[in-house]
Amino acid sequence: MGGLMSETTERPIRTFHPRRGRMSGRHADAMAEVWPAYGLTVRDGDRTPLDPRELFGRAAPTVLEIGFGMGDSTAAMAAADPERDYLAVEVHTPGIGNLLALVGERGLTNVRVAHGDAMELVRKLPAGSLDAVHVYFPDPWPKARHHKRRLIQPANVALLRERLRPGGTLHCATDWAHYAAAMAETLDADPGLANLHDGFAPRPAHRPETKFERRGVTSGREIFDLIHRRA
Repeated sequence: MGGLMSETTERPIRTFHPRRGRMSGRHADAMAEVWPAYGLTVRDGDRTPLDPRELFGRAAPTVLEIGFGMGDSTAAMAAADPERDYLAVEVHTPGIGNLLALVGERGLTNVRVAHGDAMELVRKLPAGSLDAVHVYFPDPWPKARHHKRRLIQPANVALLRERLRPGGTLHCATDWAHYAAAMAETLDADPGLANLHDGFAPRPAHRPETKFERRGVTSGREIFDLIHRRA
């Protein structure tokens, strides 16, 4: 998940735990075979512009997936939605390997997989270049002293909104009630976003169930969706 970086020289506040983990042979093979054509590394401080049209080799609506976990949901959405391109960013290397494997196995040409800080990636994208941003089950950072590390903060939301086209949507989901309330307050306070529902949204059919969602339901937690549109 992304990190919050000021426009000064202050160190970024990370909104994710750097995670590597061990990769299976399948994932390692995907990194070797699929990454060269479909992967990109996000480097801190690199402001080289990234044009989705050049990245995907076509002009199509682009969806940014922040923190895709193991990538099963991203692959399912991309397969069901071939007219849009999916730019997916994660820091968990086994998840990156798994999504690359799914891309190769399913022949998904409308997915690109980025490794690194999501907000660093967002800063490289042109304003108005995204059709949608998905933030599904980000780290809730439940301890009060860690709330500053949450991805959905006013500065990050403003930057994500700027990258959306007019009419584009920012869709967040979480299974932590306190974070859901904080998300709602932050998103509703952004002057350029409008909530598409009266409070939380019904669970959209197009959002596949994620591993984190299943874990939350099994633990008895409610799932909260929030969908806001850029004015």
